[in-house]
This record gives sequence, structure tokens and C-alpha cells, in this order.
Amino acid sequence: MPLCHLMESPEYPLFSKKGDVTIGGAFSIHSGVTLPSMTFTEKPKSLTCSRFNLRELRFAQAMVFVIEEINRSSSLLPNISVGYRIYDNCGSRFMSMQAAMALMNGQDITANEVCSGQAGLQAIIGESETSPTIVLAKTTGPFKIPVISHAATCECLSSRTEYPSFFRTIASDYYQSRALAQLVKHFGWYWVGTVNSDSDYGNNGIAIFLEAAKEEGICVEYSEKFDRSEPAKPQKVVDIIKKGTAKVIIIFVPQIEMNILIEQLILKNVTGFQMIGVEGWITAVNLMTPTSYSVLGGSLGFDVGKSNIIGFADYIIKEFWETALPCTAAEISMSQAENNCSRYKDLILSKKYNEDIPELRYANNIYNGIYAVAHALHSLFGCINNICEKKWTIQPWQVVESLKKVNFTTRTGEQVWFDSTGATAAKYDVINWQRGPDGEVIFKQVGYYDASLPPGKQFVITDKNIVWGGGQAEKPRSVCSDSCPPGTRKAGQKGRPVCCYDCIPCAEGEISNRTDSNNCEQCPGEYWSNAERDKCVLKVVEFLSFTEVMGIILVFFSLFGAGLTMFVGILFIIKKETPIVRANNSELSFLLLFALALCFLCSLTFIGQPSEWSCMLRHTAFGITFVLCISCVLGKTIVVLMAFRATLPGSNVMKWFGPPQQRLTVLAFTLIQVIICVIWLTTSPPYPYNNMNYYKEKIILECKLGSAVGFWAVLGYIGVLASFCFFLAFLARKLPDNFNEAKFITFSILIFCAVWITFIPAYVSSPGKFTVAVEIFAILASSFGLLFCIFTPKCYIILFKPELNTKKHVIGKMASKSL
Repeated sequence: MPLCHLMESPEYPLFSKKGDVTIGGAFSIHSGVTLPSMTFTEKPKSLTCSRFNLRELRFAQAMVFVIEEINRSSSLLPNISVGYRIYDNCGSRFMSMQAAMALMNGQDITANEVCSGQAGLQAIIGESETSPTIVLAKTTGPFKIPVISHAATCECLSSRTEYPSFFRTIASDYYQSRALAQLVKHFGWYWVGTVNSDSDYGNNGIAIFLEAAKEEGICVEYSEKFDRSEPAKPQKVVDIIKKGTAKVIIIFVPQIEMNILIEQLILKNVTGFQMIGVEGWITAVNLMTPTSYSVLGGSLGFDVGKSNIIGFADYIIKEFWETALPCTAAEISMSQAENNCSRYKDLILSKKYNEDIPELRYANNIYNGIYAVAHALHSLFGCINNICEKKWTIQPWQVVESLKKVNFTTRTGEQVWFDSTGATAAKYDVINWQRGPDGEVIFKQVGYYDASLPPGKQFVITDKNIVWGGGQAEKPRSVCSDSCPPGTRKAGQKGRPVCCYDCIPCAEGEISNRTDSNNCEQCPGEYWSNAERDKCVLKVVEFLSFTEVMGIILVFFSLFGAGLTMFVGILFIIKKETPIVRANNSELSFLLLFALALCFLCSLTFIGQPSEWSCMLRHTAFGITFVLCISCVLGKTIVVLMAFRATLPGSNVMKWFGPPQQRLTVLAFTLIQVIICVIWLTTSPPYPYNNMNYYKEKIILECKLGSAVGFWAVLGYIGVLASFCFFLAFLARKLPDNFNEAKFITFSILIFCAVWITFIPAYVSSPGKFTVAVEIFAILASSFGLLFCIFTPKCYIILFKPELNTKKHVIGKMASKSL
């Protein structure tokens, strides 16, 4: 039976060592490949690796170091030797596939008829980036070979359905991306741009960040991506960064893409931006150059903790080169040295260099991953009392199941175990690019993020230790719109993200008492917004007061009218025996003057802050005094008419309307108004009321009528008496001059009616305290009208024409009229 054999030469590892069990490794020790020329006339040559990557070499060296440490251990796999095969995939997915196949196939040219013994490979450590790790995990997945990555963080790898045998000693980007959103929010940067690699790592990571940013209220001006194989795309990304208004840029790319991007940023002199990085590049030593610092100085980002592997720094200087790379030894043949060293001569240039070790990260993850495999194998081999059963056959799928149960503590005190997704707990350092005392670039830790801690304590950062991007002395601002101060609200700009808005002042009666308020709040009923619209203050209570100009004027005229009435009364008392006073019914004149004085004084009850008593007093006092006044005028009018009738021969009318009847008439008319007022006050009296309907910004303190029927009944009764009085006075207007008081009564009642007819629409339409002022004006105007029209002619005769104030003159006028 023919044997199966390879058609080509097997792919040999870069570093290798045989052992009872073998752990594979895949790293991008070179970060680029050069494609051979395609002539199609001969067999294509192999890909050529380029751009040496020191950090990836350190990962390979760490793997060798840890395996050698395990082999020296007497407690872990004591009589089992661990071998390794480490491949360089040169940052190429194709070569990642090639490395995966080489690790699974081994280096045998021909295959045996029967497969027996140990599997050729128990686990694979790698890779450092997500995309090649996915290639590696999918290639080895059907064979259930465990792949343990130290740096692949894509959340997509958390699927146990797609990647059942994948593990990683680093957390998923789910935590890092959300931590980035918290970092950006912590510094108040709500307007950012994002750049990511067009790969599984960049696309998945930035997608989680965008979702978290939306939850945190952060807006993204632009989100650009590029692939390392497209030289023109990074240039376009840099142009967009320069044109954008966001001053904070989230760069979610691995180290190789960052090298490409930084070249373009330096070339186009893009400075003054606050760069936010991820673990893929934030601590990449090869980016630490004086030129790159002008762009990346002050950058912030997350990364895993520094390596603290004891003895590793010394190991890479000497022992590694003597054991893992034997081509540097003197005893090997020239052909062997040429085969092993010619392609990787750039590695040897770093032989004596170890200054990067203090900043080396991820080596701890490699350390934990290899020890996890060792503990899983230790359990599968049934190692007891420093002896393991070598005869047991260990298959890769068994290692997968054993890794799920691994739980141990390293020499540094770190606990290692895998969660249900095959990842470890999320712990990051917050890194800040700064200059050291000697001007060198250093990675300064300014905080940390630990997802295993309770909420509120997971994220800690010390702002005062941070150097900001662009060499700025203060924290940069990156907002689409400035914050809206108290007294305004945010109004979104049409077609733009929610972080872009205009600040609209709150409307009258509304406030916002905090910055960046989305809505203005309505003040409660008795409150109103202040001028700044940031506080609700008590509304101004307005009423007609004694201290304001209008109140002072009305009080003056009220007192002036009362004083003038008293003056007339005193004058009449002094001249009470004169014919002019006696001829016009002096008793009713004195009563009328008393009523007019009360009318003038009752207007004072309308001024001042309304109270329960003042509201009841003002309307009732007004109604009763005016009825008393009109009743007196009506009595005088009747007396004039009766007196004329009494002068006719045979008339005895005056005995039916003498002084007792006159008093009774005035009392009866006034009593009716008193009864109306009593009914009004007992059923629904006036009361003080805070009127907030006239003005939104102030309260009108006024007297509510209580019963509108009562109020209009009082006014209506006054109107009926005034109309009746006017009718009688009109009839008596052409009586002889001796009795021409009816003419003046007619004028006075005409003024009275005119005032109160115009009062009604003015009263109804006047707002606030002006309603009260209109009512007082009507009282004063009608009172002055009665006083002037009825008493001015008499006072004129008494004061300026005393010669006419004689009985002879009065009788003479009467005689002349009779002729």
C-alpha cells in the first residue's frame, strides 16, 4: 500500500524543541511580506518577510522562557518534557494559514499507515491580532486543538459555537470598547471621530464603542476605516481628520496599521489632537520616536499590565540565543547556519538589546497561557507525587475540556481561570504618552479599569498626572456645540447628531436651573421666572396701594373732595339763616353734603391691599352712601316740584311733603339699598382673590365680587334712583328762577349718569388694579359733579354776591317772573 507523502518540503519552524508534548506558537515576528514576481513561466518563489517586529520576537522569547521554566519545575509535569514549535507568520493571513497547517501536520515527509501515540500538538499559543487568530482558530477548530491567544481581543471570538476550542488570557474588546466610552465621557468629550482597521479586530471593536458611546450621549462626527493593503485609504482618513471639528480621535487599530497611519499623520503635520488608543498600539515601543511624539504626545488609552516575569530580561540577552537559536553557536555547519540565519539575520541585531523589557506587555498573558496548558496537561497525565503517567495518550480535545476547569495562582499572585467564553477577567491600565526627565518618551500609568470590581469602582483615573494631546496645558475641549447655560434649553440642529444643538432661551414662566437642560420647566402657579430664566421667584403681587403715584393722586382728590364738601357745609352752617340757604331746603342740603363727604371718603376703602373686611366694606359703603346721596337729591327735586305747586292758589301740597315726609323718603330709599347689601353679604360676599389670569408674570390681588347679581343689583338700584331723579329734575327745569335749583340738579344727574354709563365698559375691560382705579374715578367724578352743579351757584352768591342773598331780592325776582 503506497504511503501518503508531502509534495513539497515541510515548513520548518523558526524556533523548535522536541518534547513529550508539544505546544505550538504563531507570532508576527515580521509585520510585512513581499510578493514575488509572477512570470508564469516558472514556479513562484516563497513570500519574503519584511519589517522586523521586536515586540513579537519578545513574545516568542517569552514562550520559550516559560516552557524552559516548566521543564525545570519539579512540581508541574515533573517527568514530562514540553517541546515547542514557533512559526513566524509575517503579519499575513495566508502565512497564518500556512503556520496552522504546519503545526498540525508536523515535519514528517511521509505519513505512517497507522496513527498512534501522542498527538503531534497539544495546544497553540497565538496570535497577537484578531484576523490571523480567527484564521488559526477556524483552521484548527475541526481538530479541536486548543488555541490560546495572548492579545486577540475581538468580541467575535467569544462565540463558543464558532470557536469552541479558543481561549485567551486577555479580556474581550467588549470591555475595552465600553471602557473607552467611559473614558471619553469622564473628560467631557462628547464630540469625537473614530478610525479603525478594516478587520475583525477594528470593525467589531469600534462597533461596540459606537453602541456604548450612544448610550453615554457621545456623538461621532465621522467613523473611518482602512486596510493595510490599501495605501491610498490612510491618506483619505488623515484628510478627514484634518477637516473635522472633533479634537478627540479614537484610533482602534493594531500596531501594524498604526505604523501606516502615523506615517501619514506625520507627513501631513496633523497635530493638536487628543488621540485615544487601544491595547493594540498604545504601548508599542517602535512608535516611540521624537517625530511621532509631535502627533501622539499626550495620547491616552488602555493596555494590559506590564510584564513582571522574573529573570526574563537577562534570559533574552544570552541564554535564549544559545539555546533557542543554535545557528549562532560556533559548532554548527555553514549550511545549517545559512538555512536558519540568512532569512532572519535582522533578529540577531537585537541580541544585546533589552531596554524595551520594562515596557513590555502581553508577555504575562503568554506566561499565563502556557502555564494554563501545563496545568491542564498535569491534570490529564494524572501527575501524583511528582510522577506523571507518560503512557497515557493525550488528545487535543481532552486539553480543551481540561482548560475549562483550570484555576491556579501564578508566582506573582495572579489568579488564572477562564470564563464561559474562554476569556479572563478584564483588567487594563490607563496609559498616557509623556516625556521623561531626560526627554525620552515614556508610557505613564494614570489610572486603571477592572471589570471585576463593583460598579462605580471599576474605573479610576488621576487627572492631575495627565499630559494632554497637542502639548496643551489644559484638558482639550471637543464638543459640537458649547454647553447651554442655565436659563436655556437645547434644541437639536436638523440633520445633525444630538450633540449639535442651539441654545434657546426659556420662555417666560419657564426655567432651566442646570447646564445642558433638554427642556425648560414650567414654574408653579404663584411663581414666575426671573430675568435669567434660571430660577422661579414669587410673582409680584399687584394692587392699588397708597404709596404709588396713582394711589396718591386718587387719595388727594378723595380728601380734597371731602374737604371741599366740609367747607361748603361749614359755609352753609354759618349762613344758615340767609334766604339763599333757607330757600333751598337747608335740612336736605346738609344731609346731601354729609352723604357727599361719605362718597368721597368711601373711595379710600378701594385703595390698599384687599382683605376680607375691606372687600365687603368698599362695595357696601359705596352702594349705601351713593343711594343716600341720590335720595337726598331726589328729595330736593320733589321739594322743588311741590314748592311750585304750593304757590298756586288753593294748593296745600306742602303739608303732604313736609320735613317728616322728606326724611322718611330718604330713609326708605336708603333702607332698600341696605337690605340689598345685607342679602349680598350673607349669601355670597366679596372676598380677596389672587387673579393670575390678566398677567402671567404677576398676581393681581383684587376683590372678587362673590355674587355678580348682588353687585349689579346695587349698581342697578343706584341707576334706577338716578334715572327717576333725572326725570323729575327735567320736568322742573323751567320753573321760575326762585326755584331754579331743579336746573342744576338736572345737570348734576346728567353728569352722574354719564359717568356711570361710561364706567360699565371701562370697568369690564380694565385689567388689574386699573379696574379699581376706574371705579374710584367714577365715584369721585360723580361726587364732584353733584357737589359742583348743586352747590356752586349758592356758594357763589354767598361769597361773591352777598347783595343778592336777601329776602327782598328773592321776592323781587318772584314778582318780576309773575308779571
